Amino acid sequence: MHHATGTDQETHRIYPASRRTGGDAVSSAEILAEEVPVALVYNGISHAVMLATPADLEDFAIGFSLSECIVGRAGEVLDLEIIEGGSGIEVQMQITAERAQALKRHRRSLAGRTGCGLCGTESLDQLARRSARVESSTVLAEGAVARALSGLQASQALFRATGAVHAAAWCEADGRIELLREDVGRHNALDKMVGALARRGQRFDGGFVLMTSRASYEIVQKAAAAGIAVVAAVSAPTGMAVRVAVESGVTLIGFARGERHCVYSHPQRIH
Repeated sequence: MHHATGTDQETHRIYPASRRTGGDAVSSAEILAEEVPVALVYNGISHAVMLATPADLEDFAIGFSLSECIVGRAGEVLDLEIIEGGSGIEVQMQITAERAQALKRHRRSLAGRTGCGLCGTESLDQLARRSARVESSTVLAEGAVARALSGLQASQALFRATGAVHAAAWCEADGRIELLREDVGRHNALDKMVGALARRGQRFDGGFVLMTSRASYEIVQKAAAAGIAVVAAVSAPTGMAVRVAVESGVTLIGFARGERHCVYSHPQRIH
């Protein structure tokens, strides 16, 4: 497969601003996260345009392809090229003929936004069709979530600079953070993490994903599609996320803060 990794786009830039406290104003230079339109193109057909942080875009494209069930494994993406243009970035992929035909049958036209959920889903049937079932014997070590949380901030370089991005961290069953990806969108961060692991040929059992966001329906659904058995989030889940987790066999943890967290589904994987 041909790879074109990296872009000339900056993930963050300095912008002039004015900090105000009461009636006092002080000029300041603020570091802000960037988001750019990223078009995901399969066999010449633009399938989705997402607003994303312009980093780790090959991971993003592979992870999106897997978590949206466009391909079943990374090897079904035969070719990938990243092309920068004046209006954004295109990730052009060639997928197998069988997958391309399936994509044409189930095309969705996504209009990506920060915090995007179900933008462009054409029918309720499409919403239901993607629920995967995770069968995994993963069991987390005692205190694993707390250990992962304690190491999270040190791995969030872009967040430390900007305060404006989410992270998805892949953690071993003992809580050690193995890999982390950041993006302005929580779903994008998860896709980047999934893609990074898939490109290594790594399996998704035996560990868990830790999200710095709330746990939405789509976070759980994407995790299930990738075969991830445990999802932990620092904020709240939605009711729909819990229902999907119950149905798909995913252990869903919310409000993960320090030593405390709340388990909403399949607690057998948590000590």
